[in-house]
Amino acid sequence: MASVFRFALSNLVLAAALGAFLPAQAAVASTATSPASAWRQAQQLILVITPDWEASGGRMQTFEREGDGWHARQAPTAVTVGRAGAAWGRGLHPAQADGPQKREGDGKAPAGVFTLGEAFGYAAQRDTGLAYAPMRASHYCIDVPASPLYNRIVDSEQVGAAAVEGSTEPMRRDLHANGDVRYKEGFVIQHNPDNVSDAGSCIFAHLWKAPGEATAGCTAMAEPVMDRLLGWLDDRRHPVFVLLPEAEYRRLRADWQLPAFAEVAP
Repeated sequence: MASVFRFALSNLVLAAALGAFLPAQAAVASTATSPASAWRQAQQLILVITPDWEASGGRMQTFEREGDGWHARQAPTAVTVGRAGAAWGRGLHPAQADGPQKREGDGKAPAGVFTLGEAFGYAAQRDTGLAYAPMRASHYCIDVPASPLYNRIVDSEQVGAAAVEGSTEPMRRDLHANGDVRYKEGFVIQHNPDNVSDAGSCIFAHLWKAPGEATAGCTAMAEPVMDRLLGWLDDRRHPVFVLLPEAEYRRLRADWQLPAFAEVAP
């Protein structure tokens, strides 16, 4: 899938029965007494609204918390999501029984509220407030549900070639997929943080291959938009990523204490 993890390339060592790996997800609480309390510390928020569950495109707007409220930082901009639309993912929000549920290979972007993992890209360094990891030809995100490394970014030089066999997610797509620029820069969206098999893997925000082209489950955008995002995002401000179809946004906005999206009437 084209498109969470907390990793440091300098600390890749062979460990435990799994071997060394770059975890693609960090464990986070999935429930809370009050849903919004799970992201109370967040001071930065990326909000993506799609027209409905089946839509493969939407609009994205960024917000900063000032006092007790959210304030828009920039005007909405176009993004694409899964080619089959969206489905409820696993993140900070309480589980939602009504509506489609994210599964491996379904072509849907996970809906809900998610923390962010590291930024990644083809360059050796990147100006961003997120931790950044440069990708090499040996890095893969494991999208094989039966793998003990499922939903993690790993270095095949550390875990061995057999451990990445079957993965369709090389992180240097420019080297493995005829110059593909989609992973030139991006960041991890922490869907399925406990790495439940077949619940969906390797969910990123990344560049789109062509304007308006849908993804296999990630959120894609133009390079200037990603540049601004990476320059703005800061781990110290506990950023979160929210993706919802418009009807779900309207239903949950007050309970989840979400900001007012500029293009959605009250």
